[in-house]
Amino acid sequence: MLLRRHHHHRLFRLRLLLLHHHHHQFQSFSTLTIPLSHPIYIIWSSNTSLGKTLVSTGLSSSFLLSPSSSSKKFLYLKPLQTGFPSDSDSRFLFQKLSSLSLSRNLPLFSSHSVLLSSLPAAKSFKPNEFSLNESREMCELGFYEEKKVLEAGRVAPELVSETIYAWEGALSPHFAAEREGGAVEDSELVKRLETRLKEGLLEGGVERGKLDGFCVVETAGGVASPGPSGTLQCDLYRPLRFPGVLVGDGRLGGISGTISAYESLKLRGYDVVAIVIEDHGLINEIPLKSYLRSRVPVFVLPPIPQDPSNDLMEWFDESCNVFNSLKDIMLEAYLERMRRLNEMPRKAGDVFWWPFTQHKLVPPSTVTVIDSRCGENFSVYKVQNKEYITQQFDACASWWTQGPDATLQTELARDMGYAAARFGHVMFPENVYEPALECAELLLDGVGKGWATRVYFSDNGSTAIEIALKMAFRKFSSDHGILPELLKNNPTESCTELMVLALKGSYHGDTLGAMEAQAPSSFTGFLQQPWYTGRGLFLDPPTVFMHNGKWTVSLPEVFHSATLKPEDTTFRSRDEIFLKSRDESNLAGLYSLYVSQQLSQYSTLSETNKQIGALIMEPIIQGAGGMHMVDPLFQRMLVNECRHCRIPVIFDEVFTGFWRLGVESAAELLGCVPDIACFAKLMTGGIIPLAATMATDAIFDSFTGDSKLKALLHGHSYSAHAMGCTAAAKSIKWFKDPNTNLNITSEKSQKMLLRELWDAELVQQFSSHPSISRVVTLGTLFALELQADESDAGYASLYARSLVQMLREDCIYTRPLGNVIYVMCGPCTSPKMCTLQLLKLYTKLEEFTLVKTKMNII
Repeated sequence: MLLRRHHHHRLFRLRLLLLHHHHHQFQSFSTLTIPLSHPIYIIWSSNTSLGKTLVSTGLSSSFLLSPSSSSKKFLYLKPLQTGFPSDSDSRFLFQKLSSLSLSRNLPLFSSHSVLLSSLPAAKSFKPNEFSLNESREMCELGFYEEKKVLEAGRVAPELVSETIYAWEGALSPHFAAEREGGAVEDSELVKRLETRLKEGLLEGGVERGKLDGFCVVETAGGVASPGPSGTLQCDLYRPLRFPGVLVGDGRLGGISGTISAYESLKLRGYDVVAIVIEDHGLINEIPLKSYLRSRVPVFVLPPIPQDPSNDLMEWFDESCNVFNSLKDIMLEAYLERMRRLNEMPRKAGDVFWWPFTQHKLVPPSTVTVIDSRCGENFSVYKVQNKEYITQQFDACASWWTQGPDATLQTELARDMGYAAARFGHVMFPENVYEPALECAELLLDGVGKGWATRVYFSDNGSTAIEIALKMAFRKFSSDHGILPELLKNNPTESCTELMVLALKGSYHGDTLGAMEAQAPSSFTGFLQQPWYTGRGLFLDPPTVFMHNGKWTVSLPEVFHSATLKPEDTTFRSRDEIFLKSRDESNLAGLYSLYVSQQLSQYSTLSETNKQIGALIMEPIIQGAGGMHMVDPLFQRMLVNECRHCRIPVIFDEVFTGFWRLGVESAAELLGCVPDIACFAKLMTGGIIPLAATMATDAIFDSFTGDSKLKALLHGHSYSAHAMGCTAAAKSIKWFKDPNTNLNITSEKSQKMLLRELWDAELVQQFSSHPSISRVVTLGTLFALELQADESDAGYASLYARSLVQMLREDCIYTRPLGNVIYVMCGPCTSPKMCTLQLLKLYTKLEEFTLVKTKMNII
């Protein structure tokens, strides 16, 4: 009873929170679910007035008007119609197909409806029912008509033809919406289209598993014609990513327009299964087929009669074979897609070797099949009584790499395509080309501003660390007399063993040198790396977290002291933790003394041949180590003491850089700068691997000399590759521009920050939950550690497994670090989207807690 009462009390508080946040505001972020039980295609056109509706009508005729079509259903959706009511594509298809069924003496039940229209269109269509003094919002038109051509003893196939939104002006939808009112947001349009698909097919009597249903969604105008909000339709419909048919242009000049439309669709990740053109006697299909190299079939329709009095019945009969072939291609493509989607989990388990994954714990049923990505969301394939594509929010940012919204994703695809076409790949040493130079200049003026003067490109974070270690050790050797002695005697041998100063819980990558620079952990043991020795002095860092609404510093035992006051370790807000005034505190003195004592064991005056040649650390947040926030005061004191000892400082910002923690570089939060820093992941927007190791002039100068042997002899075949540098340049500029990233704010000091993305009240609620031992939130990161027994905690823990599965079922893709769950967004993610993910997480956490508590009672 007590358990139930506590559970209901927490749920009551959550419901109050939902009300406080006006939960209806999150409807625009509701998850899309697209049925795949039947084929759904989108009909595109390279321009307006090329015959999209004729193609839709021909397909509906081929699918419904045959002797074997008795129980079939065809759904035609026209989301956007202008020129209404004088022009209505859905009415045209409805009337033509009814006439075709009569002329061919075949049964058909057909219906036509128009759901919503602007007020002028409604007034024009139903003058007695609407007043021009009414609201300028879209009107519920509610128009419906039907026709029946029946045959005794036979079930008639069914046509459903619908227009969703209509405007009176024969204009582009964005201009019509602006003139007539009734603006329609992209999310509203896409959501209503999703609803019509579900209601039109799934609830319309078609049987799952049979190809007795077919749907086409017909666009308005050309591929890049704007929708009502101004968004190009090729971008507007991208979250749905329906496979498509492109109606090309058979006229003079049509080859170029058709290819441009095709490339625009491919650039955005659409599948185009066929191109259809009208025969204008110019044989445009031949150069189109040559360009497409048989990747996409090109169908040619007979010339369309231009006489308005022609009812087109003969033309449709003449085109019957073309439409039958087109329909067959579309059905074959659908069946092939379904076959691939269904077999992928099994095949993946047979041929992949997934990283950081115990395959015995991943049966095929738990493999996530990702069909595509759009902005922050995966589109994943699922089968639960029916086949469908649904969205999952990528809450682990695909291993912390992702930042683009849907718009930036398209921009990156276009710019990278340009770079590939212009440069392909060119080697880097002794060469210069625009993308590499622009990227380097942006890095130096951004994350390296005020301290870095050189950029060394590589391919990923781990190798960037390897390079940084070589740089640091060379500088240390040069400053401490090791290098002159080495050059004088034998340049291939040294009696000094250089080590790193690093933190326990750190993680710097999986290559051999990077692993040597991190403390013993699950990743470094003999089971994983038999060569590992751990060449470093690894300190246990104090960490910071929120619990029961308060930010607290957790001190290792070595820092416990009677001189400390409560205000030294407890804070009212997270911002207080980063104040430079803490440098004068008792705790700062303890930190400095401790670090100084540790370093003295490895000074040049000590008897051992081991020396600390570099400090390496992840500033503020240790990622793979469990999303721990290290006390920035401690890290600042580390840097100060190493500076005093002339030990080069490396910041591993592979995870923390480029707004991951709310600032462009975590060095801004620490209030100090490194000698060397490593960046990757978000640097390119996460769309392609690239890394940069940045350094000061002093570091660079330690490698200059007359001999090539003194140079930094390290490199990668794809160093500074043009596509990666282009993506990085675009992303760096995009993330810091308030016009493209609405989360960017500026303080009075003109310092650029991300606005707070995680709702403060919700974060407090999490921190007080009995199942949570700590919460960390900073920038794009929200992390929590589940309260678990020591034997069931840590990286290998499966304690959170059921919660992770609950979240994935609720459309949040997360991947735990043992009993640590985190949600990570991108720098452009809206606070509303972040709040929605936290609300879902809290709801599932309650369910998880209740199950665990019941299990403990039993």
